[in-house]
Amino acid sequence: MEFLSWKVEDGVAIITIARPPANALSRGIIAEVDAVLDAVENDDAVRVLVLHGEGRFFSAGADIKEFTEVESGDEFTKLAGNGQQVFERVETFSKPVIAAIHGAALGGGLELAMSCHMRFVTESAKLGLPELQLGLIPGFGGTQRLPRYVGVAKAAEMMFTSEPISGAEAVQWGLANRAFTEESLLEETLKVAKKIAKKSPIALKEAIQALQYAKPASFYEGIEAEAKSFGTVFVSADAKEGIQAFIEKREPVFTGK
Repeated sequence: MEFLSWKVEDGVAIITIARPPANALSRGIIAEVDAVLDAVENDDAVRVLVLHGEGRFFSAGADIKEFTEVESGDEFTKLAGNGQQVFERVETFSKPVIAAIHGAALGGGLELAMSCHMRFVTESAKLGLPELQLGLIPGFGGTQRLPRYVGVAKAAEMMFTSEPISGAEAVQWGLANRAFTEESLLEETLKVAKKIAKKSPIALKEAIQALQYAKPASFYEGIEAEAKSFGTVFVSADAKEGIQAFIEKREPVFTGK
């Protein structure tokens, strides 16, 4: 694979995202996440998956330059739907998936992390959904999963302001399970993962399936609406301005068109 690698240690598949400098979430990474799940699903040596990023970040967001290659709202809706399907597969995967977050998990990076069953963070990590800063909205399930963890009001604050919260705040808000130091994050995450790996695979699979019933009935309708809205905003002048401003490293000027 080009962007992901993994090794198995005591029943835990340690999966590393490596797309420097920011591990920007591209179509290629999403496709490889799907392929890794294929590879380990029936591997009895793998009981738990741990996902983390190489270098400075877990994933600092989507690959914005890829957005400039999309020409229509329908194509953007399809792009969102594909990401949603892969992330839904992560959330419903038959083996526990844990995200170990350092540096930043922003935009699509946070949406990937939120689809994991558990999240461990560094205290100084930055977690956020800054898409409105680009004239867009979260499109890989963020509008639906974030409120489940932090409540609608706090989710609205994070999305509307585009301001991230720290790892320590993420624990307080219920978005992350535990916070560790930068140096101990992966080690402590693996301790928990290896403890889980000793549990019955059958019981773990059934527990994951049972947890799916905790989703509100409107979740899947919400995901579909999110993808459509993602396509709608993409064809706006504001979105084009936001994306161009990001590439040019300047403040966007939105006109409401």
